[in-house]
Parts: sequence; C-alpha cells; structure tokens
Amino acid sequence: MKVNGKKLFSTGLVVASIAAVFMIAFSNSELENAWEALGQLNPLWLLGGFGCWFAYMFFDAFSGWIYLRREGFGIGLGRTVNASLIGFYYSNITPSSAGGQPMQVNSLRKAGIPVGYGTMAATVRLLCNQFAVVTIAMAFWVANREFVARQLGDALWLVRIGWIVNFSTVPLGLMAVYQRNPILRFVLWLIRLGAKLRLIRNQEASTAIATDVLNTYHTALMSLTRAPARMLTQLLCSFLSSGSLFATVYFVYHAFGFSGTPWNHLLTISSLLYVSASYTPLPGASGAQEGGFLLYYQGIIPGDRIGLALLVWRFITYYMFLIVGVFTLLLDRYLIARDEKRRSASAHTK
Repeated sequence: MKVNGKKLFSTGLVVASIAAVFMIAFSNSELENAWEALGQLNPLWLLGGFGCWFAYMFFDAFSGWIYLRREGFGIGLGRTVNASLIGFYYSNITPSSAGGQPMQVNSLRKAGIPVGYGTMAATVRLLCNQFAVVTIAMAFWVANREFVARQLGDALWLVRIGWIVNFSTVPLGLMAVYQRNPILRFVLWLIRLGAKLRLIRNQEASTAIATDVLNTYHTALMSLTRAPARMLTQLLCSFLSSGSLFATVYFVYHAFGFSGTPWNHLLTISSLLYVSASYTPLPGASGAQEGGFLLYYQGIIPGDRIGLALLVWRFITYYMFLIVGVFTLLLDRYLIARDEKRRSASAHTK
C-alpha cells in the first residue's frame, strides 16, 4: 500500500469512528431530544473534563522538557508542548500509534534537538507512561476487585490481555539498556534483511543511524537510572498525566448530572478500559474504545444517555487532539520558517 493509500485508509477509519459515535449518540430511541440533553450539561463539570485533557497533555510535554533541559538543551517549554501535540495528533491518526513518536522526534529535531536525544526523550516518556498506566490500573483493580468482577464479568479476559500487553513495553525498553549488544545485533540483522529485500536502499547509512541512536539511547537511559531524582520526576509526571486522562470520565459523568457511582469505581473502569483498548492496531484505538465504553459503563450510565456520554468523553480524550493537532502543525511550520529566516539573516550579517 502506498503512503497516500495508508493516509487515506487511516483517515477513513477515523471518519468512520466519528460517524459511528454520532450515530450511537443521536439514534437512541429512548432519548427524545439529544441536543437538549447536551445543552443541559453542567458547564463547570464539563470545564473540569477539558482541564483533564490539558493536564494530560501538559504533564506529558513537561516531562520531556525537563528531560531535555537536564541534558543541556535550551529548548523552550512551548516548543516541547508543540512537539508533544504533534506526537499526539499522529498517534491518533496512524495504526498502532506508529506515527506519533517519529513525528514528535522530527519536530524536536527541527527545534535543534539531535535525533538520538529526541528519541530518548520520547522513549523515556513511553516507558514511564506505560509503567504508570499498568500500575494505576492494577491498583484500582485490586482495591475494587469485587466491583470489577461484578461490573465486567466475562469481559475480564480483555483486561488481562490488555494489561499484559501494556506491561510488556517496560521490560522490552529496559532490555535496550542492559542488553544493548544483543539488541544491536538484532537491529543490524533487520537492516541487512531489509537491504536484501530492497526495503532499505542504503544499508551503511541505516546501520550508522541505528547504531548512533541506540548508543545515545543506551548512554542517556543509563545516566537517568543513576539519577533517582530525575527518574522519580519523570514517573511523577507520567502518573499525573495518566491519572488526568482516567479522571476525564468522572467529570463527564457529573456534567450529565448522574450520581450513585463513587469516584474510585469510575476511575477503576476508566483505567481498565484504557489498558483493554489501547493496544488495538486501529488509529486512536477506534472501535475498541467506543465499544469498550458502552460495555464497561453499562448500568453505571443510564442507557438513554450512554451514547451522549460516549460522545462527550471521546471528544475530550480523542477528537480534541485531532482538532488542536491541525492548528499545531500549522504553528510548527510557521516556527520552522521563522527560525530559518533568523538563521539566514544571521548568516548574512557575518
């Protein structure tokens, strides 16, 4: 499939998922007036939901900014936020979130951060975020195990698989630190295989880039593991970021005026839904997130409003990144053009 075909396919899936959510929200025969129900949302609770979105995004970007500053790079917080938003945007429009990190690293590169350190900053956040996600989910699961068993029932197998898949990222990432040489040999073997299959045109250049990135990654993460305060800072940001994402449903729940379910039960289901759906290969885990929401919150959210709650929750946790991401890409292009003009003007004055 050509690049344009892949983009078209991903865009089609995103549009289809959005259309499906709107159909679910507005085609419920039990609901007389969906627009009136949306108009009656409590604005303060709704504002809290958007605050969760901002906190989720901010702490993710803030952790990267702190890491790069400690490595000696004078990048501004605004540029780091910009790069994170671009990463979120591409994560949500590409299968398995495959485009998020490369585009984020590319944005950091344009801001003057070497690819190795940009990759390291993104990877550290990935590892810490995954650790935070599986830890929060397991803590809520254990603390509310009777409620989880009663609410999810036969769907618990989805949670178990999702938790294992999400957890596996952590030891695999650490292997590149403590088992560097075997990982490097494996990567070089993949490059040779790609060259034989004519998937890689310049084997020597690819080998040099892979070796350089892995060496930088190895050195930087080894340095980070020897600095407990820095590692704790990264983990704290990840827990705050992930916790904010999970808390969104709490504010959506109360924005509709629902009651009867305590906050810890709402966050328990939210965290378990994330680990159940996040590993699916479709853009933004489309389909799995929507279906999981309808299944996991059945009985917690009234049946005539659950489609609307899904729409609002998905708008905050997913559609917002698509909308903001478009404007962020435009801003990124402007910043790149501005920096090039400054460098050109500086070169002419010398």
